[in-house]
Amino acid sequence: MLKIHFIIARRNITSHKTSSLVNMLRNTIYFSFHRIVVVLVGLVFFGRVCGQGLPDSMVRKIDSICSKWDKASGPGCAVGVVRNDSLVFAKGYGTADLEFDIPITDSTIFHMASVSKQFTAFSIVLLERAGKLRLDDDIRKYLLWFPDLGTRITIRNLLNHTSGIRDQWTLLAIQGTRMHDVITQHQIVKILQQQRALNFPVGTEFGYSNSNFTLAAEIVKAVSGQSLRRFTDSAIFVPLGMLHTHFHDDYTEIVKNRAYSYSRKDSAHYANNILSYSNVGATSLFTNVDDMAKWLSNFYLHKVGDQADIDTLTRKGRLNNGKELELGYALGITTGDHNGWKEFSHGGADAGYRTFVAVYPDAKTGVIVFGNIEDFDPNGVAARIADLFLKDSQASGKPATQAPKDTALAVLAGPDIAVLKPYLGSYVSVDGVAFDLAVRNGKLYYVEQDGPQLLTKDSTGRYVMFDAREVQFTLEPLGKDTEVRVNVPGREIRLIRYTPVNEKDPRVLQAYVGNYYCPELGCSYGIAIKDHHLVLTNNKYDDASLRMAGPDHLLDDDWWMNHLTIKRNAAHEVVGFEVNSDRVAHLVFKKMN
Repeated sequence: MLKIHFIIARRNITSHKTSSLVNMLRNTIYFSFHRIVVVLVGLVFFGRVCGQGLPDSMVRKIDSICSKWDKASGPGCAVGVVRNDSLVFAKGYGTADLEFDIPITDSTIFHMASVSKQFTAFSIVLLERAGKLRLDDDIRKYLLWFPDLGTRITIRNLLNHTSGIRDQWTLLAIQGTRMHDVITQHQIVKILQQQRALNFPVGTEFGYSNSNFTLAAEIVKAVSGQSLRRFTDSAIFVPLGMLHTHFHDDYTEIVKNRAYSYSRKDSAHYANNILSYSNVGATSLFTNVDDMAKWLSNFYLHKVGDQADIDTLTRKGRLNNGKELELGYALGITTGDHNGWKEFSHGGADAGYRTFVAVYPDAKTGVIVFGNIEDFDPNGVAARIADLFLKDSQASGKPATQAPKDTALAVLAGPDIAVLKPYLGSYVSVDGVAFDLAVRNGKLYYVEQDGPQLLTKDSTGRYVMFDAREVQFTLEPLGKDTEVRVNVPGREIRLIRYTPVNEKDPRVLQAYVGNYYCPELGCSYGIAIKDHHLVLTNNKYDDASLRMAGPDHLLDDDWWMNHLTIKRNAAHEVVGFEVNSDRVAHLVFKKMN
């Protein structure tokens, strides 16, 4: 359902994937010696046995939450609960390696995906504390190779996702790189070096982009003289006793006891979901439940940095106008609450890995959930486990208030339908969100490819999505056009009504046919007619069927390139298109004669 659900779910604040409003951080003798010392300290500080300190009834409840994944025949998850300075629960469910039937345990190593970002950000915080940089420094002070885009981009902009820099995964995919290909740090740096435009003016919006944290990793390297892997090893992991944690910067490196990544074929069969990353900053942290527990406790029992550093890490970002980021994004971590308790959290998704970690500093509690199958929901599992330990009370001890349930009826009165009539029709946004508004049997529906979704009125009289009341629709005229504004947490989407065109008329279709070249990426796509429909062609990918949202918007189902905005000359002839999707905008392809 459109692109809004993944925003509602805080976008899972993850890696490269976007979805379709309801589905939108050693090698020396010193380090070796230091590790031995820290092992002894770590065993004292974090001694535990699975479930130690928890009553059997609580263990059974956690087992029940994870029972779906507790199968020897399939992938699964590892779960941990931190209380005060102890890992009071740690257990694995399911299988880490299906080919060799190796079970998941609390010591199994997982790829963290975007959970990695907070460690990159904390590296920057530690460097600022040491006087090596400032969060408000221009990134080109340290990255001389980054193009001058005519505006100042700060390190803070990177870590808050307010830079406007296009997302690396989307750029690579458009260029022809598949996500299971080997992707190196150098490859990403090279493609970012070629950029000539931003998604939006710096500091005016929140736009999640993995490029921001690859650039942050490069800043750590430029300032410290060490790779992100070596810096985090010495500055964070060794001091905390995280002896099984590293930024995985070489995909060929053997890592013992690691979980492999899977996708589901059907209820009983799975496929390898290959991940060959040799890049760090936005992703590629390798760790396990035991080590992650030590990191979470550092939020309130400080061993690396102090409370001022944690405050810097978790302070919500702001736009240029002073407004806090509505999604609660800070520096590589989100801020929010759970059952009235302050929560710092982040999720991750790469290949088949699904991860989520959350810490509740006032309760001195943390929850860790790692999975190795792409349809695993770590956020949901973590929330249910957190519910067992954090009852509905605020840190002050006062009961948390619950939002009143909306009892609005879905059926509209006759006058409502009359008022709605001028607004019914087809809509599209500048980044390719497209849907219809229609009345059926006296009810208002939002209709897209996945089917209709019921809209109703809330207590304020605003139209909302029946199954997701936080998605609000505002209908208003805009000159000769009609506009719909869709408000979701952290974003407003503005859509203009368009007149559908005859997609089967060859004279209409022929105007788009041709070859299109992108100078920034050095790649080409074609638009052709196949079976009386427009298709997008490329040497690397299967043909993609194009749908027309009026004459100037072409849509398809490829996540990396699902919206093309047609560009025309003074004679109204098609001269190119821009890719304007969720994480890449204003990427120009020119039509070649």
